[in-house]
Amino acid sequence: MSSVHHTQEHAVASRANMGPWLAAAVMFALAGLHIYGVFFFDLKSQPLWLAASMVLVQCWLYVGLFIVAHDCMHGSLWPGHPRAHRIIGQMCVGFYAGFSYSELLKNHMLHHKHAGTAEDPDFAEPQPASFLTWYWNFMTEYMGVKPIAVMAVQSALYFLVIGADFTNGMVFWVLPAVLSSLQLFTFGTYLPHRPRSEAFADRHNARSNDYPPWLSLLTCFHFGYHHEHHLKPGEPWWRLPSVRRQHTRN
Repeated sequence: MSSVHHTQEHAVASRANMGPWLAAAVMFALAGLHIYGVFFFDLKSQPLWLAASMVLVQCWLYVGLFIVAHDCMHGSLWPGHPRAHRIIGQMCVGFYAGFSYSELLKNHMLHHKHAGTAEDPDFAEPQPASFLTWYWNFMTEYMGVKPIAVMAVQSALYFLVIGADFTNGMVFWVLPAVLSSLQLFTFGTYLPHRPRSEAFADRHNARSNDYPPWLSLLTCFHFGYHHEHHLKPGEPWWRLPSVRRQHTRN
């Protein structure tokens, strides 16, 4: 029995340590591509396919960056380290678009408490089925004065102080961030919470997609398994495929 208990403890410890390593991989990969693209990539001499590939990879990594911050909000990135969650979460959302982690945390908890209702800050009333209306409301809910001011300061630093090329900044900084917001909204909010003719399964007002794990990872770091996330918000993103398999078997 002691051997089994030791094995279980080791498995739990391994799971607890997985989150920080995956978060570090996402953060460092994005930072490396961002710096190289904005400050060193020669758009005139390099092939278009390479630039496009870098934009798409950065878009995906921006999605991952936000999902890392999201796990921080639920305390699942590094269980037992609340201070690390606040620091890492603020780093992620600050780099993403100058957001305030504490404000996002407050709104996200409201989303889980009132999912798909008028009290849900991520839900678009009165036209919840309209993609563009919902996306506009979603973005204006979070893009206030503070994020815009932070982005303005960062832009001044990049273009006026350091001397980054403006086109490079638009291609390798602004474009991936904007595309990732569409990706996050589509697969993490619109598709899971969009009202349809068939009723939701429960009060969470959320659905999951049926994508295989590899496609789920590419679209939104498994955040499309959204009903499972609402059922077990304490599970990190990389555990959601396993949670979904368990849920569909029951």
